[in-house]
Amino acid sequence: MKKRLIQIAGFLATLVVIGILAAFMFVPPLFDYYNNAVVREKPFTPTAAATKLHDTLFVADLHSDSLLWNRDLLVENARGHVDLPRLVKGNVALQAFTVVTKTPKNMNYENNTGDTDNITTLAIMQRWPKATYSSLLQRALYQAEKLHDMADRSKGSLTLVTTGKELDAFINRRNDNRHAVAGILGIEGLHCAEGKIDNIDALYAAGFRMMGITHFFDNELGGSAHGVSKGGLTQFGRDCVKKMEEKHILIDVAHASPAVIDDVLDMATRPVVMSHGGVKGTCDKTRNLSDEHVKRIAATGGVVGIGYWEEAVCGTDVKAIVAAIRYAVSVAGIDHVGLGSDFDGVITAPFDTSGLAEITEELQNQGVPDTDIARIMGGNTLRLLRESLPES
Repeated sequence: MKKRLIQIAGFLATLVVIGILAAFMFVPPLFDYYNNAVVREKPFTPTAAATKLHDTLFVADLHSDSLLWNRDLLVENARGHVDLPRLVKGNVALQAFTVVTKTPKNMNYENNTGDTDNITTLAIMQRWPKATYSSLLQRALYQAEKLHDMADRSKGSLTLVTTGKELDAFINRRNDNRHAVAGILGIEGLHCAEGKIDNIDALYAAGFRMMGITHFFDNELGGSAHGVSKGGLTQFGRDCVKKMEEKHILIDVAHASPAVIDDVLDMATRPVVMSHGGVKGTCDKTRNLSDEHVKRIAATGGVVGIGYWEEAVCGTDVKAIVAAIRYAVSVAGIDHVGLGSDFDGVITAPFDTSGLAEITEELQNQGVPDTDIARIMGGNTLRLLRESLPES
């Protein structure tokens, strides 16, 4: 009997091990597949006029969270929204890759604390380096390393841009190779600085050139639109803003509380960006920008990046995206609105990045001039980066 019990215990232990291994292998990809989804099932076929215009554009997207997932972005994937082949299909010239280092459990748009963390579990299950299990800084640096590695392996197809000189060199190459894509590194919330201003230097050295103040919870810099306090910048936050401006790091107010946005704009001497989100004029949700904030961001020379998901634009189709874009243009002016998809950020979008001609077509259908479409689809973001990146 004792021998039989030992055999049963051994069998059960084996089942537990198999279950754990299966979870590590299958749960993160399945979560990625079902949560970074698209609404449309059939391929999109743009009109000849839309295709002709779209193929001439410099298309730029200010936000995606693709580095969070264990996908090789150099090959076309069956899940998610972004990879190099699909960027090429969508004629995307420049993609911002923005890293996520911490999100609260039971995350919502109204009220979150920073007491819990989903990314620890994800990091372990995706077999990230052990240093990332306990350090938010190391999570940011690891995701940056992933992009550097992919750029190195791409044989020139993917280029990480960190300076104005590198940006200009990329544009010259793209004139000869329309399949070339540039990447910019950004951060969702500077809690990954771990309360140490010198860590901004470490992040800068890793290639980060756009940094958000907060993400889904209040942090050492100030209040989140989704946090508890909804407060403004702390003194540490003000010190970080000054340092970011000194280093020509683009300050991103996406997810920030209205009070933080006010404080950043009061201090700003350089362009400010809202990399991804919506506007209250078409979608009155917690994190979307008021008309006043849209105008003030434009006044810095900045850009408002319009997202593609329901909480940003109050819809799940391209018409809702274009409605938000056109409203933002009516408030900010044509030179201060761009694309900020939030691709791969646990959202459902109308299309993946290969379908961006859908936006071009809808803008055309609504009578937007081709020159204005060119600004919205990427020209404004290109101008912003030229003005914001360090020269060399």
